Amino acid sequence: MDPKIIADLHKFYPEIVITGTFLLVIVADLVFGRLRRAVTFALTVLGLAAAFALTLPLFGAAPGTMFSDMVALDPMALFFKAFLILASLLVVLAAPGSRELSGSGLGEFYALLLGVTLGMILLASSTDLLMLFLSLEMVSVGSYIMVGYLRNDRQSNEASLKYLLFGAVSTGVMLYGITLLFGVTGSTKLIVIRHALAGAATPGENSLILLVSTLFILAGLGFKIAAVPFHFWCPDVYTGAPTPVTAFLSVAPKAAGFAILVRFFFTGLSQAGQGLTWITFASINWMPIVMVLSIVTMTFGNIAALRQENMKRLLAYSSIAHAGYILMGAVVLTSDGLQAVLVYLITYLFMNLGAFMIVIEIYNRTGSFELKDYRGFYRRSPFLSVSMSVFLLSLMGIPPLAGFFGKLYVFAAAVNRDLAWFAVIGALNSVVAVYYYARVMKTMVIDGGDETSPVHASWDSTALIWVMLIPTVGLMLFWDQVQKITSGSVGLFLGN
Repeated sequence: MDPKIIADLHKFYPEIVITGTFLLVIVADLVFGRLRRAVTFALTVLGLAAAFALTLPLFGAAPGTMFSDMVALDPMALFFKAFLILASLLVVLAAPGSRELSGSGLGEFYALLLGVTLGMILLASSTDLLMLFLSLEMVSVGSYIMVGYLRNDRQSNEASLKYLLFGAVSTGVMLYGITLLFGVTGSTKLIVIRHALAGAATPGENSLILLVSTLFILAGLGFKIAAVPFHFWCPDVYTGAPTPVTAFLSVAPKAAGFAILVRFFFTGLSQAGQGLTWITFASINWMPIVMVLSIVTMTFGNIAALRQENMKRLLAYSSIAHAGYILMGAVVLTSDGLQAVLVYLITYLFMNLGAFMIVIEIYNRTGSFELKDYRGFYRRSPFLSVSMSVFLLSLMGIPPLAGFFGKLYVFAAAVNRDLAWFAVIGALNSVVAVYYYARVMKTMVIDGGDETSPVHASWDSTALIWVMLIPTVGLMLFWDQVQKITSGSVGLFLGN
């Protein structure tokens, strides 16, 4: 075997561990009978924890690529690798406590989640359009099945079908965009594409084909991050899927989508400017396109969320709006903007997963996702009500909670790039979002409800909610570490 491949395999241990765990979970689910639920859960948790632990030493490795320049090994890729594994681990810990999944065998669920996690890691590290496409399909197919995991639930089946149909169309469009880009540049490798565009004979050469291919590829990536107008699947899928799956989709695949969006646009369609900045090519100035996408996404998401009466649907539109905020960081083409994307994702992980875990726990006790059934919940469970209020306040961006710092970094990156008007639009959207988040808090804490029986969360759910609460409230105490991790991931980004 080629020594280079052997050397690459030594840096590929997290993916190997996840693959091995995936196979072990499938076998254990078939072999262990009555114990399979506990065994598959333990194997999944241990496998993801081991993969996370094996990722940390790689942060000291020199930036480069693996497997014939198909996969990146740089701090940005390692950041997303650790982030995605952690997000998957948190969802796995929440899954057994979900009433929706209580009647289902969870072995298949854990196997699917591990497969999607592997695909997300490869997607976030892809430096070749073929690897991008294959890993995106790996994530998508597993996600379709997870959404329809409740086989006897018509709403879950309908959500899965809608997700599949929208996904198939967006994937086909993106693949056509990839073929056009390959025809113009003669390569599927992002670095080679950059060099081909930089060395074009005339600045406007093939500009129309480049514009069309970029829009088509953006459609596929926009589908994955639920950006408008590629968001149509999101509300119905989030509503119909089991809530642990909804929580997973709202954070992990979205983060992987942003990872590859940044890598595609910064590595392939931009070139390094002065310092840690990037500039677009004269033949394809994609910055205004993504800027409009960001504004439309955050505005539509916030306005549509105002009238929602279902908590999962409300959080779906909230997720769309937050995708718009994160796009603000990606579009300013500076290291500050990229760092803002990473900071926002860290804060979003804890506050959004925390909100969904409260939704899971309330559904376990009430059997409803409707906001009207949250009335007076403070009198039944002060802990769940206060915890939900903290997560919602953080999603609003209220200081000193974690969400405030995410929005602060994004808006500051826009201002530093002399795009103050862009930051003002984001700030106005944040004001609109206050209404529907505060409406949930009012319903739980102020409104009176018919039910008065106390609700006590299980010890494991309480512990997991505290795991989400502590970073949401106290992340500022560890801000030096957050700053160091995110700035280091951007500073040595292979795209620069």
